[in-house]
Amino acid sequence: MPPQPPQRLPKGRQIVGQERIALTKDFVARYGEGESIRAIARSTGRSYGFARRVLIAGGASLRTRGGPHRTSNTAS
Repeated sequence: MPPQPPQRLPKGRQIVGQERIALTKDFVARYGEGESIRAIARSTGRSYGFARRVLIAGGASLRTRGGPHRTSNTAS
């Protein structure tokens, strides 16, 4: 069984091998449960871009940006 990734990752250190696999699985699971990319990045001490790349590499289907959508008012 691969080691579990730590909550905070050391800055500037590459994450490779089994540690990267475990991290990817963790990120994909957390994202699948509804956690945002920014929240995942913040909790691990990594950048948004790093977290996003890990999710994409892990095969996660990224959600669109949230928030209410404006509808056009076509009523005259």
